[in-house]
Amino acid sequence: MKNEINTIWLDLNEELYHFILGKIKDEHQAKDIHQEVFLKIQTKIHQLQHTSKLTSWVYQITRNTIIDHFRKQQSPTVDVLDIDMPEEEANDFNYSKLTNCINQKIGELSAQHKEAIVLTTFQEYSQKELAKHLNISYSGTKSRVQKAREILKIQLLSCPNVAVDGTGKLLDFKNNED
Repeated sequence: MKNEINTIWLDLNEELYHFILGKIKDEHQAKDIHQEVFLKIQTKIHQLQHTSKLTSWVYQITRNTIIDHFRKQQSPTVDVLDIDMPEEEANDFNYSKLTNCINQKIGELSAQHKEAIVLTTFQEYSQKELAKHLNISYSGTKSRVQKAREILKIQLLSCPNVAVDGTGKLLDFKNNED
């Protein structure tokens, strides 16, 4: 495990720092978050099930830590564009194009719906945690999340090359060049 942490540090240290600095815009805070990310990686590396997803896993921890930073500053919403996938994921053309479409569609949601999607999906808040965070009822939170997902699903159907079945269930995303 120590070798994995050293490898991550050698491979991603500088790239992660610049990613964080690009989102935080404050060198001191970016360094603090950078350190916090590597502490989380070190304490949670045993949870990683597929080493092929190591880089994505590290960036997910990084995005979550950045969002936690903004939340601590009493920021009522987190802009999903600030948690876009890093460039290394662009190697997978299908994934990067679908991610861009999803990010664009989430960005088009109202502030309330965007916050509900970002916190429950990307931050993995439970609906009860979201209700407490938003200071609204649990049933109101459930309705907001459900409505946000419904709106997002409808908007995602307009993404290029999205394949759905007769009921509108998302089946696949296909590259035009296939």
